[in-house]
Amino acid sequence: MKNQRKKMGNNKSPTPESKFRSDFSICSKEKDLAGAISLFDSAVSQNLKLNLHHLNCFLYICSNSIEDNKDVAIDKGFSIFNHMISSKINPNEATITAVSRLAAAKDDADLSFELVKSLLKYNDKPRLRTYDPALFCYVKKSDAEKAYLVEKDILSMGLCLEEPEIAALLKVSAETGNEEKVYEYLHKLRMGVKCVNESTAEIINNWFKGETGEKVVSRLKDCDMGRVKDMVLKNGGGWHGLGWITKGKWVLQRTTIDSNGVCCACKDQLACVDIGREETEKFAQSLMALAIERETRSNFTQFQNWLDEHNDFEAIVDGANIGLYQQNFAEGGFSVSQVEIVVKELYNRSKKWPLVILHDKRIRALLANPSNRELLEEWIERGVLYGTPVGSNDDWYWLYASVKLKCMLVTNDEMRDHIFELLGGNFFPRWKERHQVHYTFPKGKLQLQMPPPYSILIQESEKGTWHVPLVSDHNDESLRTWLCISHSDLCKTCSEETSNTHVGITGKRKERSSSP
Repeated sequence: MKNQRKKMGNNKSPTPESKFRSDFSICSKEKDLAGAISLFDSAVSQNLKLNLHHLNCFLYICSNSIEDNKDVAIDKGFSIFNHMISSKINPNEATITAVSRLAAAKDDADLSFELVKSLLKYNDKPRLRTYDPALFCYVKKSDAEKAYLVEKDILSMGLCLEEPEIAALLKVSAETGNEEKVYEYLHKLRMGVKCVNESTAEIINNWFKGETGEKVVSRLKDCDMGRVKDMVLKNGGGWHGLGWITKGKWVLQRTTIDSNGVCCACKDQLACVDIGREETEKFAQSLMALAIERETRSNFTQFQNWLDEHNDFEAIVDGANIGLYQQNFAEGGFSVSQVEIVVKELYNRSKKWPLVILHDKRIRALLANPSNRELLEEWIERGVLYGTPVGSNDDWYWLYASVKLKCMLVTNDEMRDHIFELLGGNFFPRWKERHQVHYTFPKGKLQLQMPPPYSILIQESEKGTWHVPLVSDHNDESLRTWLCISHSDLCKTCSEETSNTHVGITGKRKERSSSP
């Protein structure tokens, strides 16, 4: 009898609510437009209560179906959005992003942008993706001024442009002949994007080959070249930012860069770009503030004062990192000999002693061993060994010293916690690329991995040439494609110089004799 009742209970028809939940689960997975429309209409006709999640899912399906069924997706999407508003359900960022895409799909960039700006009244903030439909729609319509307004709003929200957005703004600036804006967005690409995609490279290529790009006139005269050089130096190399420098027609070539950082097309030497003077000083100040916050103030202040008096170092050595390298075996301990090998190698290269930073407790323990004592006492006497106080974090000391003195830093520590805590973005990685020296001891022999001779990012030379690296699947940097943008006059000079030189038996370039 019980089984019969159970069977009868199982034959009950599902309630409209439970059927909707089941159908919605399938609909959200399959993302089928027709199914979503049918389910929405059915729910509304039955007066079922739809929440924000349900409606956002329907809107997402509509916005995602524009390519296949544009008119139906747009019409139904706005119908769903109107139902949300009339039901007094406040939209969120996901809602506005979907509806903004629908507005842009019908070429209504103004509505798309207004929707984004309306998000604040619903106590939610837009993301970069929320702005994209309006921005790309304005670019498609070649409405540069309104595209710039979208960018202004993006930046006011504390958001950062990425390659698609910068490339779009570059494209609309190029198409409307705004050479100053093209210059500005090339530099925004340089700052925000390490290597560009093929589509971005094509936009850059089209500008320099186009009628307006070819007619760009240099606003800098020969007398300004000293200022250009000073600005390149101030910025850390690789760019000056003072405006176009043109000498003849633009010459565009796809090329590679050799292992020494020389362009194989125009023979320019690419720069190993450092952070600028102002950025370096800010970096040092932020490090100091964080260190004092986490360390005993008097200890770190004492180190700062010591560093002011001992400021002639060209390299800082993370003693603990090197001494403990590959020592995780039974007889392993702290290898003073590894630190000594690094110190000697650095001295032999520059004839200047590096600064070794170690915990004071570690130094006392090493001094207690007669086999180490003479070496450490020599370092102490020379003033090239600094002991950090007990309980301190030596990371703050060697990092601050290398930034403050603009030194090389020998360590395999990737400093990931410092990146997170200090700066984020691309600022700290740029500093690391220029200053960190990695090391290995294959078969007990030291190998220092010095910073690369050039930086892989967009570069603007003091002669006005540009070099743009493209995204590459190769691990070998010699195979990376670069866009070389030089001047016809410079290319002619370069060609003449090349023809007047030959390579001698030693591999050095020699001038050809002008005599018969």
